[in-house]
Amino acid sequence: MEALAGGGVNRYAGVVRKGLNFLLLKVLMNRASRLALLLAGVFGAVLCAYCLSAEAQQKADGAQAAAQTKAPAYQPTAEELAIQAASEKDHQRMMDLLGIKTLRPGANGNPKAANAANYDESKADIYGPPPAALVLNNGMPVRTPAEWWHERRPQIVELFDREILGRMPEHLPKVTWEVTGVKQEMNGMVPLVTKTVVGHVDNSADPKITVNIELTVSTPAHAKGPVPVIMELAFSKAFMAMFAKRFPQYAPPANAGPTWEQQVLARGWGYAEYVPTSVQPDNGAGLAEGIVGLANKGQPRTPDQWGALRAWAWGASRALDYFETDKDVDAKQVGIEGHSRYGKASLVAMAYDPRFAIGYISSSGEAGAKLYRHHFGEQIGNVAATSEYHWMAGNFLKYDSTLTTADLPVDANELIALVAPRPVFISGGATDGDGWADAKGMFLAAVGAGPVYRLLGKRDLGTTVFPPMETPLTAGEIAFRQHSGGHTPGPNWPTFLEFASRYLHAGATHPVKQP
Repeated sequence: MEALAGGGVNRYAGVVRKGLNFLLLKVLMNRASRLALLLAGVFGAVLCAYCLSAEAQQKADGAQAAAQTKAPAYQPTAEELAIQAASEKDHQRMMDLLGIKTLRPGANGNPKAANAANYDESKADIYGPPPAALVLNNGMPVRTPAEWWHERRPQIVELFDREILGRMPEHLPKVTWEVTGVKQEMNGMVPLVTKTVVGHVDNSADPKITVNIELTVSTPAHAKGPVPVIMELAFSKAFMAMFAKRFPQYAPPANAGPTWEQQVLARGWGYAEYVPTSVQPDNGAGLAEGIVGLANKGQPRTPDQWGALRAWAWGASRALDYFETDKDVDAKQVGIEGHSRYGKASLVAMAYDPRFAIGYISSSGEAGAKLYRHHFGEQIGNVAATSEYHWMAGNFLKYDSTLTTADLPVDANELIALVAPRPVFISGGATDGDGWADAKGMFLAAVGAGPVYRLLGKRDLGTTVFPPMETPLTAGEIAFRQHSGGHTPGPNWPTFLEFASRYLHAGATHPVKQP
């Protein structure tokens, strides 16, 4: 359930957190409700959509007081119960395939639990250092860029494919893009052209499974030519509308300051929103659906086949295919941004598709930019559980059973290294609010990727010492900043955009004004 288990969230997210107590109590105290884990993970990730900026958090104190009222009891729907049952069945099937009898429990958000999440840095280093990115499988050092590109990098990709993220099929269906709507609109004081685009995935191999990739792209109406675009991995507008209707008491305050989109527009760039769940459902039951199910013709996965993170990243790459056909988008200057689980997917997309120019990886935590070997916050046992296992290859479950974290053949430093030499910004919040994502574990992974960047003639973080809160490390191509908020990308958007402006360039900028 990601950040919700990690303690007090930032002040604005705290508003919504009060409304999720009906899920959190089941997860943290009873630990028995797998459905609660599934739902809490989804609603936890929704928090980031309501955390717009630092100003939004500062204006949330009054709303937080209003949220002290008791939330209504939640009754799962028949569909949710069916998803829970199907996910548990597939999870057990994968365990049986691997000969796994039991899994170790993940970290527990209840500080009184026997397996309570660790937030003590002195107890975090129990597995030893991660594998060195520049050491070949035979133990020999990598000394030249050619050895990296032709020997070591393929080795790392193979290990992630086989053991961690799963293999993407060699032959996948064609995607046909259709612009279903074009409208002139305003965001703040900036006139835009917004296109609604759908990527129809050829389902002739299994007509029972339909996959339509949801994408919107907005560019300044008066741009002199194609512009850079920042693409966010986001929840669908229909889902967010449903959430707002169901929980109106948690709506964000009005006039909360410039949104991330408005900050992007201020630089003369465009923005896009891609909906990963339109490619692959975010649950184990959905592995028989989406692009994973379509590629398998509805049959169950084998242990080394891809999970949702690779599938979501595949969808991001298909969106980039579309941008290459859009005259309003400079497809060589497309950045990708994601938060929490979508931060994981954004990092995977950067690692596997060299066309992405830059990445903003926010609070991605375990299975993202956080070192697995840094025993702090979320652990492998959480990702291997029924609520999250579908993100990964089935083989990943071995490291929570017959093997341990110390046996992992790769770690997050090498996932970040796969992005090199392109710029990437790693972001996290304060331990009190975002400890589950482990900002220091992400910093250490970024440090571990540094030698690859240096080998390729680029700059690393410039230090191996964890910086004070809100100290930006942005001089190199790997950047890092821990903000003082909670589980939200909001406070680090200005720092990321300033960092990105070294690499992305457009024409005239537009001042950000409130309507």
